[in-house]
Amino acid sequence: MTEVWEPHAPTTAGGLRPLPAEGLDLRVSGNGTTRAVAEGVLEVTAAGAGDVRIEWRLPCVDATALWTPEPRGTGWLPASWSAPRRTGPALGAPIAALVGTGDVALCAFAAGRPDVLVGAGVVEETGEFRFWAQAADRLTVRIDTSRRHFGRALADLAAWWGEGLTLDIPEAARRPAYSTWYSMHQDVSPEGVEFQAALGKELGMDVVIVDDGWMTADRTRGYAHCGDWEPVSLPGTADHVQRVHDLGVRYLLWYALPFIGKDSAAYRRIGHHALADVPHMGAVVADPRHPEVRAFLTDRLARAVEEWGMDGLKIDFVDWFARAAEREDVPEAGPGADCASVDEGVERLLAAVRDRITAANPEAMIEHRQPYVGPGLWPFVTMIRATDCPLSPQENRQRTIDVRLAAGPVPVHADMLMWHSAEPPEQVACHLINVLFSVPQISVDLAAQSEGQREAIAFWLGVFREHAATLQLGELLPARPDLGYPMVVARGADTVVVARYAALPVDASGDGWRTLLVANADTDPDVRLTGAHGAATATVRDARGRVLRQGEVDLGGAEAIPVPRGGLLTLHRR
Repeated sequence: MTEVWEPHAPTTAGGLRPLPAEGLDLRVSGNGTTRAVAEGVLEVTAAGAGDVRIEWRLPCVDATALWTPEPRGTGWLPASWSAPRRTGPALGAPIAALVGTGDVALCAFAAGRPDVLVGAGVVEETGEFRFWAQAADRLTVRIDTSRRHFGRALADLAAWWGEGLTLDIPEAARRPAYSTWYSMHQDVSPEGVEFQAALGKELGMDVVIVDDGWMTADRTRGYAHCGDWEPVSLPGTADHVQRVHDLGVRYLLWYALPFIGKDSAAYRRIGHHALADVPHMGAVVADPRHPEVRAFLTDRLARAVEEWGMDGLKIDFVDWFARAAEREDVPEAGPGADCASVDEGVERLLAAVRDRITAANPEAMIEHRQPYVGPGLWPFVTMIRATDCPLSPQENRQRTIDVRLAAGPVPVHADMLMWHSAEPPEQVACHLINVLFSVPQISVDLAAQSEGQREAIAFWLGVFREHAATLQLGELLPARPDLGYPMVVARGADTVVVARYAALPVDASGDGWRTLLVANADTDPDVRLTGAHGAATATVRDARGRVLRQGEVDLGGAEAIPVPRGGLLTLHRR
């Protein structure tokens, strides 16, 4: 094995020893074993004192992209000497795939524990691609070289993570939501929230998520007022929540969990238990290794459900615990701490919050956000949101698809959709089509929308709701990660949904579908079907849901079916 320059990676004691593996140059430190799980899927375990490492290489032939669940560019293959990524319960997920031509998984892998150091990249000296994973004492990885569609390989790896895990996901966690963040920022009030919740319900939004600003009268942003979590901007909170419930809308409240603001009473009480000072945020990161900190934060968060009748929590910035713990100046736990690590403290804190709010409301929801997407936090979450990308539909598409591929059974929410007031209905529809395979959150002033904009919102939210089983729970097969997923397919029991973001033909082959939907987000209206035969009833709707064409079409014909930008083609086959 050619030696590789590794300026960032730690070394392991005892070196690496080869293990037999078809098609791979596989090496491990410590005691290594292998087990065939399925055709093309190998489970590798390394055990020993201290850090153990599993490393493997394969020819980098026909490779197009390295997929990971973190926000990233498209089509980039890093060098093997690039800095590794450290994953943990509160940061990232130990899963990746080298994707090849035709969207096959040349090599996909996942680690069986959340706290792993992971490296991947091209070996310049040999043209190989090298993966490695390293962790303390014992590590198991699954390596998939089956050359299946990479979406199927990743789905199986996520299913492995979920073995033996039972998650209670409320149905409301899969319903479209209204968020106050981009539309109101910190300028929230009971009247404003209730007004938007009522308008949102009419358009198909069953949940309202109130973001930053409810706990302070300050409107200058920053986090100096976090920690006390008193409803300063939501007076009469319980009555306000009841009025929202009377609309038929669920209610979630935002918390920046790690931050103890320097202008808060909480800072004087527990601010001395801090992992890090964050001056530009006006706050410190609380140290969850201390039971006093966990008890205080749990009490603060649980009030929303126990006292005010909320339906759940939007728990933000959990990854800051992990980021603070990685700093060179992170303090020792000190007297009173009862956790050996920050990760353990975070897990105990999130478990305590979950237990308290679900005891008060078994249907309570908890939102987390990319990049804390890994299976270590699945027991404490009911939905994961793509990280912020305002007014960036392609980025929202890529981030929601990336999280979907790694999130297993957990619903994935889009970052909140926003647009300029002059946005045409066709582009409003395209914003929604770009997040079609997730749960949409909308954050615009609904009262300021034109009739056409409201019609586009209502029509497409209707599509989300009617076909949620296929869109959110069906087999997800995105195309071309190197190009940002210009086409995505979801397959359900007898329904197939295709989202077309570029002028690409649509594969309509197979006898398994009775309904085929094609959502067109490209300026090219000509939808060409391939691989199909027989006849079907076609309905073409524009971005506002108005029927433009209806009748029988020959699926095997060469003629394109015109579908306008932001429109939907629905094919029904008897």
